[in-house]
Amino acid sequence: MGMELRVLMVMAMVIALTSAASAASGTATYYQRPYVPSACYGNQDNGVMIAGASDAIWNNRAACGTQYSVRCTGAANDSPRPCKSGSGSITVKIVDYCANCMGDINLSEDAFGQIGNLTVGKIKVEYNQV
Repeated sequence: MGMELRVLMVMAMVIALTSAASAASGTATYYQRPYVPSACYGNQDNGVMIAGASDAIWNNRAACGTQYSVRCTGAANDSPRPCKSGSGSITVKIVDYCANCMGDINLSEDAFGQIGNLTVGKIKVEYNQV
């Protein structure tokens, strides 16, 4: 194996480990339609893969437009099967502020439904900015 290939492989491993290590743990809830207006974009439609930021992420509007990868990791309460089987992670865009969030990130119902079972309402997640 050539030296260049070895260097590229090591760099890829470092990047992958850094990404995994930088993920924050917290909880996610969801909100229902209508998704507009939002604190960041007013009446502009930003699709359905969106979220509201709690104080943990908001940073005085600096979170507006940032994207987060979110993955369900388990139950935030005693609910069985909170995560959808084989769901992996989703990417959402921060479009709103959630002043009274019951979690770190408040996903749209559409986004939450891709990784968690809506009936549980709140799940444990790992999330990181992408």
